[in-house]
Amino acid sequence: MQRTGLSKTTVFRLLQSLVEGQLVTRVGKGIYETRIRPLEPRSFRIGFASQADSQFARDVAASLSQAAGRDHVQLITVNNKYSARKALANADLLIREQVDLVIEFQTYERVAPTIAAKFLEAHIPVIALEIPHPGAMFFGANNYQAGLMGGRALGRWANDNWRGQVDEIMLLELPIAGSLLQLRTGGFLAGLRAEIPALEKIAPVHLDAKGDYDRILEVVRRHLRRKKPKRTLIGAVNDVAALAAIRAFEEAGAATLCAAMGQNGIKEARMELRKKGSRLIGTVAYFPERYGAEIIPLAISVLEKKPIANATFVKHQLLTPRTVDLLYLDSRI
Repeated sequence: MQRTGLSKTTVFRLLQSLVEGQLVTRVGKGIYETRIRPLEPRSFRIGFASQADSQFARDVAASLSQAAGRDHVQLITVNNKYSARKALANADLLIREQVDLVIEFQTYERVAPTIAAKFLEAHIPVIALEIPHPGAMFFGANNYQAGLMGGRALGRWANDNWRGQVDEIMLLELPIAGSLLQLRTGGFLAGLRAEIPALEKIAPVHLDAKGDYDRILEVVRRHLRRKKPKRTLIGAVNDVAALAAIRAFEEAGAATLCAAMGQNGIKEARMELRKKGSRLIGTVAYFPERYGAEIIPLAISVLEKKPIANATFVKHQLLTPRTVDLLYLDSRI
């Protein structure tokens, strides 16, 4: 009565309604006790199937771990080790662990439907990182736009430094990841040709960038042994491939004949951009160190049955020798 200004009769009638609704209990004359207790926050168990032991994957994993700890989420991590067989086995493992949701980060498009079907049958929702999985929510790159951004930047560089005179276009691709990731190099090529229309006449060289740095390095070495190095613009599906290609040209004594654009903006690429005269002209940043801050709240929203979009795209930015220290203020990172 004192707090609301309501009459005694009205307050009594409201209290009686709450008693009948079993929301409060009368424990004495004029004394009532609430039966409502705050709910204990549920500790969700989220499975994370990491892609491989790459710098990008490590950055994603670290950010997820940090965000999970902050939001009191139990994160169960397994490593797919760049293996389709391992990814399938890890799916079975996470199902046995009875996780509430899975964050799936694996490269092979051909096993994505099988993995997605396993989780669907187990009634476990999935957030797919970078590579789409049927029925899963997608979180990752806007691949065509990221490629376009890099291609246009490298085209402008070639106009400024080579007067647009280019002999070869090298595309370091990842066919196993499927058509969506191919949009990355497709966008790169479109951006390049938008800046230098004459490049429409040059058929690109397509090389498979599957694997680690050493494997990609050998792929580019073999290409350079078959063909004499000439002015080459390199569009790479990721930074590891771009750095390996630059190293191969350096070994061949032809470093000045190449210029590369990477994707991801990993630490090694950022350090390379800070080197004077580097042939890495730029890289499109994905900020994997920020993934967890977006993905874990997204996962919690899914588990709390809140409406969410089917796809969430990363906001990309171009890193160049001029901008890298503006976007990454500490030069050690």
